[in-house]
Formats: sequence, structure tokens, C-alpha cells
Amino acid sequence: MEGLWLVVLVIFVMALSVESQLKTGFYSSSCPKAEAIVRSTVESYFKKDPTIAAGLLRLHFHDCFVQGCDGSVLIAGSSAERNALPNLGLRGFEVIDDAKSQIEASCPGVVSCADILALAARDAVDLSDGPSWSVPTGRRDGRVSLSSQVSNLPSPLDSIAVQKQKFADKGLDDQDLVTLVGAHTLGQTHCQFIRYRLYNFTATGNADPTINQSFLSKLRALCPKNGDGTKPVPLDKDSQTEFDTSFFKNVRDGNGVLESDQRLWDDAATRDVVKKYAGTIRGLLGLRFDIEFSQAMVKMSSIDVKTGTNGEIRKVCSKFN
Repeated sequence: MEGLWLVVLVIFVMALSVESQLKTGFYSSSCPKAEAIVRSTVESYFKKDPTIAAGLLRLHFHDCFVQGCDGSVLIAGSSAERNALPNLGLRGFEVIDDAKSQIEASCPGVVSCADILALAARDAVDLSDGPSWSVPTGRRDGRVSLSSQVSNLPSPLDSIAVQKQKFADKGLDDQDLVTLVGAHTLGQTHCQFIRYRLYNFTATGNADPTINQSFLSKLRALCPKNGDGTKPVPLDKDSQTEFDTSFFKNVRDGNGVLESDQRLWDDAATRDVVKKYAGTIRGLLGLRFDIEFSQAMVKMSSIDVKTGTNGEIRKVCSKFN
């Protein structure tokens, strides 16, 4: 009987381990100004360019999906993660570097780059009229960053089955998938990533039939067949710098910009979540989405974290100690 209790206890402790490794206010005594410094840094960049919010959110997401949330995406170098093809459009590195140098001046060798990134993503959403939440901290920085490991990052070309699998591999369910993709209420893509949907979908010479016809005309005007591939296209046609639920209404109405976003409507399980957020009453003022996005972000930012004696606390975010 004693052995059985021990097994139950071990399982219970393992289930708690990730949550207990990170804790809110981890730096409250070792570096009490850390969170305020990150906040003021993000705010100063945001005032000059509100689109930086989407960049910081994406940076954190891309970090967590490769090697876990360990700041590995911040490492500079030809073979590092940030030089892999899916990461070439990432931005916001200078915001993290700036916050890090200020924190190092205040309390050297204490706060990880991985935590600064998690805090910056939260502040970016908050500044964009989105929710705020308590970020559990205590992550340490990883010592590996390889461009060859980014294949498990979600891609705009992924089918719904592939999207679900990639999220499930990280311990995230269908609800988390739709909720986190809702971050596309902020930010933009480029014509080169959607042109195939407008002119030659599945090599048919036609447009993707799931695109709303009037929206198709607008997208074609924005992205002519042989036009500039780097031209930006808002991921949320209605409010690309405001954190709200219009992204889900767009998906419902056939106005999703990325193929992977529009596919959320094709699957019964993900469609139900889209409907929930796009509804007029239940999605009232986006309150439900705000609450569930906050919860999903805490869950995502706990993926494979390094704590305790694992990893290091980098002195400079772009290079290993």
C-alpha cells in the first residue's frame, strides 16, 4: 500500500512540477523593478510604432514552439533559430535587448531573456487594448539554438489536422489552438505568403473558393499577380493594431487572410470555438476571449521551460554566456 501511495504522490508532483517551477513575482525580491522596466521599455517602442506589439507576441510564440520558452529564438548567428526561413520576418529583438540592458544595470545576472520575452508579450497585448495577466516567471535561458529545429513551427500552409497535431505535441488542445491563433487580431503578413490563394490555389489557376468574393477583390487589388511580394497585408482587415474579436468574425465570414486561419472554419471542433468568440452576445466586448487568451498564454509560456539549475541567465540576449 505504501508503494502505491508513493506512485500516486510522484505522479501528483510531476503534474505540478511545471506550474510550481514558475511562479508569479519570481523576481519580487531579487530584482523588484524587472517587470516595470520591461513594461516601460515596451511602452516606449509601442508609442513610436504600435505594430511592434504583434512582433513581440509572435517572437514569444516562435520561441516557445522550438526548444520550449527559453529565449533560444533571440540568439544571433548563421545557424541559429532566428535565421531559419519561418523566422526571417520576426521583429522586436531590439526591444528585448533594450529591456535586458536596463535590467542588467539594475540587477546583473538575475533575470532571464526568456522571462523578459514572456513579460514583453503580455505588455504588448495589454497596450493594444487587450487583456493583461500575471506572468509566472523563473524561466532560464537555453544553451541551444539551431535553425534546423524549427520544422515544428506552425505554418500558414498547414492543414487543420497538422495544426492540431503541432499544438497537441506541445500539450495544447483545440481550444488553445483557436484562442492563440486569435493573436492574428494584431499584425500583418505579406503578399508573397497569400498570393497563391488569390490566383493559383492548389495549382488550379483559380482562387481559394473559401475566400469571400468581395474580400477576394480587395486582396487582389492589394496584391496584384506580379506585384511587390513584400507589400504588407493586415491579418485582421478591420483593426490590425487593436486586440479584439473581429479576427474570428472574419474567419466566420470567409475573410481569413492566411489559409491556415481560414481552415479553422473547416473543422467541427475548431469551428465551435471560432463561433463562440465571433458571437454577438457571448463574445460581448470580447470578454470571454480576453479571459481565455490570458489562460492559453500562461499555458503556452510554460512549454518545456528550463528552471532551477538548467540553462543559464544570459548577460546579453543575443549570445550564450
